[in-house]
Amino acid sequence: MLSKRVILMYISEVSGHHSATIAIEKALKILQPNTQTLNINAFNYTNPISEKVVNRLYLGVIKRTPGLWDYLYDNPTVVKNLEKIKESIHKFNSPKLKRLFEKFKPDAVICTQAFPCGMVADFKRTYNSPIPLIAVLTDYIPHSYWIYDLVDYYITPSEEVSLRLIKKGIGSQKIKIMGIPFDPQFNEDIYPESVFQKLGLQPNVTTILIMGGGQGLGPIKTIVRSLEKIKPGLQEIVVCGINSKLYRSLKRKIKKYKKKILLFKYLDNVHELMGISDIIITKPGGITTAEALAKKLAMIIVKPIPGQEVSNTDYLTQKGAAIKIGKPKDVGRAVEELLNHPAKLKQLRESAGFISKPNASLDIAKLILNV
Repeated sequence: MLSKRVILMYISEVSGHHSATIAIEKALKILQPNTQTLNINAFNYTNPISEKVVNRLYLGVIKRTPGLWDYLYDNPTVVKNLEKIKESIHKFNSPKLKRLFEKFKPDAVICTQAFPCGMVADFKRTYNSPIPLIAVLTDYIPHSYWIYDLVDYYITPSEEVSLRLIKKGIGSQKIKIMGIPFDPQFNEDIYPESVFQKLGLQPNVTTILIMGGGQGLGPIKTIVRSLEKIKPGLQEIVVCGINSKLYRSLKRKIKKYKKKILLFKYLDNVHELMGISDIIITKPGGITTAEALAKKLAMIIVKPIPGQEVSNTDYLTQKGAAIKIGKPKDVGRAVEELLNHPAKLKQLRESAGFISKPNASLDIAKLILNV
């Protein structure tokens, strides 16, 4: 059998979009080891200088003026006003894509973010290209920047997202409800006793996992302080991602806290940490959410970013798989409430399992190999 040649596109190195392409790439290799893949940061490939500026602007906006991001996100007026600018950027990028596609000769292009999806869709139109284009949505909202006639398939995380795409004009035959892709290793069995031993944690003590995505965003220091105030014994695992400032700050204070706290930077064994945890306190990025659901973890969400994370939060809370806390200082009280009412904690975990799609990456890979 001839090996498939697949290009996967994302933007931003430390992002859920990138994690999703890596997950799909791993699944492709599991199903067909001789699959040839190219995993590309599309923004960096086409506009390396602009990428750095835009990434800084984005992080600055969501940290300092999240209301502005809420206004820009999926705003029909903004989408319409950006149309000509977007077309100019795509036109500028098309020759670069042409050279890339002529050299690699992909059998399919997979995009986990709307920018490269639009770029490839316009390339297909400009050059009358038949290359199959698959859009993989990694959040529970299908914003308008995803909508292009020449996308062959849309992979969605839920029926609700699919219905919203249909309302935006996408034919139902193009939509596949498969879930958000995450690393297949999250479905592998772990041995909790050995993980507890490796980390120096007690297996019979409630374990809380605190995360802020790869960027280490969110009120993590306030959350840790809040957990100090509650009576039940517990131990905490805090993952700071690439947020070195947060890591250093917590490192200085950690000895003053009464609770057992393990502190990590960016790491690649989150599947083990989720596997031994009872509760995760996190920002609801799409990939983290999909991983936590697969592990049937009770979720506490604090201060989601307007736009995609608010939509993810709404979906999770409506399905009974998470609770949202408005003020970070109240997290400790919420955890105490769950620990004092095991039935509620059990219900959260059961709801998480009910809406999880643990085979998302492999199902998406099967579709790619058959286009």
